[in-house]
Amino acid sequence: MSTSRYDFVFHENAKLRSVAKLLYVSSAKYGGDWHSTPHTHNCAELFYVTGGVGQFWIENEVYPVRTHDLVIVNPRVEHTELSLNTSPLEYIVLGIEGLALSIADDFSHQFCIVNFENRKEVLLFYLQNMLREIAAKTPGYELVCQNLMEILVINLTRQTNYSATLVPVNSKSGRLSVSVRHYIDMHYKENLNLDLLAQNTHVSKYYLVHAFTEEYHISPINYMIACRIEDAKKLLETTDYSQAVISRMLGFSSPSYFSQVFRKLEKKSPTEYRKEFQRDSANV
Repeated sequence: MSTSRYDFVFHENAKLRSVAKLLYVSSAKYGGDWHSTPHTHNCAELFYVTGGVGQFWIENEVYPVRTHDLVIVNPRVEHTELSLNTSPLEYIVLGIEGLALSIADDFSHQFCIVNFENRKEVLLFYLQNMLREIAAKTPGYELVCQNLMEILVINLTRQTNYSATLVPVNSKSGRLSVSVRHYIDMHYKENLNLDLLAQNTHVSKYYLVHAFTEEYHISPINYMIACRIEDAKKLLETTDYSQAVISRMLGFSSPSYFSQVFRKLEKKSPTEYRKEFQRDSANV
């Protein structure tokens, strides 16, 4: 999967007009090497599908998506993207803190999917201008992107029956934890460690571990390992890849370490897990 992401860091004297704050903008294209894992964020995410066909897994349900669909996922809603290899998904995603959207002020609806086939120019104008600002990095581009986001949300509510509301902004440690978790979600197959995470967030690794563990009740490294093991289970179920291949794909230092970690979390070896799954599937 190819991903280009920009995280926004506003200076303390930056004058933001809205409580809602643009945290990041990503553009992504799926490839055959990507296996997604369900996750949540403390911010809202707006996915605009610019190409391909796929599905969104949202709170144990699967929803088809196609080009020009806008998928809005509110804070703390478990979700992930599922691409079809025949037509890989391409999308632009915004992470927005302090915002939630839903139908007619009924916020029991924690996500929505709207097709903008006939109104695509509206969204593409603002999203593409954000990407151009990020690429150019001219002075004040972060505030320009923030303003573009605010106008995009206003236009979105004008053209649909969806309403926007501001939600309480999380504490500094909460925002840090969200940022770290999102980074791990995007990079958990890579060679991550606490030093790298602390360097990216500009805090000490001791503070990072404390804040993340307090927010999610798991350490950053154990969360990364859990993401890898969830992917490993899917690969054991759906492929005939060897343990050596799977451990290399998911960033483990060796097949033996992969097997050790898998057994610790699942109470069985990868081989036993695969055999049990195949036996259960054959009996269905």
